[in-house]
Amino acid sequence: MMIVGIDIGGTTTDAVAMEDGKILSLVSVTAGDPITAAAGALGRLIEGLERSLSDVSIIAVTGVGSARFGDNLLGIPVIKVDEFTAIGTGGSFLTGIEKAIVVSMGTGTAFVKVDGDKISHLGGSGIGGGTLLGLSSSMINISHISTLTKKAEKGDLNKVDLTVGEIAGGPINGLPANVTAANFGNISDEANESDKALALINLVIQTIGVMSIFSARAYGFSDVILTGKLTKIPQAYKIMKGVGDLFGANFYIPEEADYSTAIGAAIHVHKKGY
Repeated sequence: MMIVGIDIGGTTTDAVAMEDGKILSLVSVTAGDPITAAAGALGRLIEGLERSLSDVSIIAVTGVGSARFGDNLLGIPVIKVDEFTAIGTGGSFLTGIEKAIVVSMGTGTAFVKVDGDKISHLGGSGIGGGTLLGLSSSMINISHISTLTKKAEKGDLNKVDLTVGEIAGGPINGLPANVTAANFGNISDEANESDKALALINLVIQTIGVMSIFSARAYGFSDVILTGKLTKIPQAYKIMKGVGDLFGANFYIPEEADYSTAIGAAIHVHKKGY
């Protein structure tokens, strides 16, 4: 039985084809209308797998645009999956970790607690990919993530951020001297676009990382699973690892992290035996 999971996001629509709990194919499309985007993603999956619509048993939809769907799409039954259930299920499935905070890093950020079969939404933040692109466009006239991350490769945070060492003259209360004390707190007139690009990425990723740690600590967890499009930023893992090392927590970014919510929707339907 082939199940197609579709995550209708604020910017992109992600889809996965799964059979017997295994991933067959992944696609991502951009379209303004949720129904059009979902139909387009479904078509690309079917075409790429050289299968037919009759091979799809169920479509599991989730995300901000899922409310627009009825009971079927192109004659295929549709099951709506709560987005936070999909986020938690996807992160846990991709890592095999059953007790963690799963973070969905998209246009904004959502924090979900997974404790075995219990999944609950802890809250969210408006800090995310939308923030990064908005600030980037405003400050350095760059409005595409790929351009921003490329520009950031030669950036120097020392020309923008204020560190603990610069305030205290060295480590203080167990905090290393190189830890960020204030993002953009020491911006130099010599800071160029590359420096600012890296500092913007650092600002957003660090903020999400610290919020993730606080969420994990509140429940005595030490594992944080990162999912969503922002995980694919080349600088993301290094920045998150720095946050994790500082607080003694483990960050995980699964290979298919950017499709995790769509995968979670499909897995949820698969487990429920619809």
